[in-house]
Amino acid sequence: MEEIPSIQWFPGHMAKTKRMIKALLPLVDAVAEIIDARIPFSSKNPDLQNLINGKPRVVILNKCDTADETSVQKWISWYNKQGITAIATDCRSGRGVNKFVPAIKTVLKDMLERYEAKGMTGRIVRVMVVGVPNVGKSSFINRLAKQKKAKVEDRPGVTLNKQWVKIADDVELLDMPGVLWPKFEDKLVGERLAFTGAVKADVVDVEALASRLLYVLNDMYKDTLESRYKITTEESENGYDILMKVGKSRGMLISGGEINTERAAITVLDEFRSGKLGRITLELPDQRMESL
Repeated sequence: MEEIPSIQWFPGHMAKTKRMIKALLPLVDAVAEIIDARIPFSSKNPDLQNLINGKPRVVILNKCDTADETSVQKWISWYNKQGITAIATDCRSGRGVNKFVPAIKTVLKDMLERYEAKGMTGRIVRVMVVGVPNVGKSSFINRLAKQKKAKVEDRPGVTLNKQWVKIADDVELLDMPGVLWPKFEDKLVGERLAFTGAVKADVVDVEALASRLLYVLNDMYKDTLESRYKITTEESENGYDILMKVGKSRGMLISGGEINTERAAITVLDEFRSGKLGRITLELPDQRMESL
């Protein structure tokens, strides 16, 4: 077993975001918590449970087209058994996004019926969108709004200010900056967030991270790994050795025939994050039975 790197990141703007979430919660009727379908447990911010303070919520397993479909359904079923509404979406393809407004209205059914009984029809439903960095919050909102309103960039920490976006005649979303928590008690959580790009690249050694990812994939998705990079691996093979094989297979050589492992590492991480490596889920609900 290779050593799991210790990854910590809690810049000042995240403390500010937590204060902002708390201050703005009275303005919204519900919370939409976006998590990464490949790592549903690790991409769930444990601080949010206390922050949202009992507000109705919908959990969105985003990037589902890059996750194993059977595993996504297991997670949705698990959430539903906990009495939590969960849907699977993918912002790039638009898959599942049309389920969001009906899900919110179902969660707020009692409130909306009370307003209707008082003759208060047409009241705007306001929803706060929260999640860890780079989980696709802004892309999700833009897909719902059918235009580019929320700022999007393929790196964490881009949305730095609150934004209200109207997605239907009676629904508005409040886009919040991504927020992590001060300390990853479980090293695997920090590692998996780094795999998906939720942690800024400048706090992670890309070669060490890619080596760890290859080690994990060799254990969980060996056939997928070998097929993608046209290599043969051994069980429990050192991740760095697999990285060397990837670099060699892809012809990533520098002067003297040495393998450019940094380039290979960047390629592996990019292909995992974009889904080019295959549909991969690193966590299942029966492995993580803590309350979500």
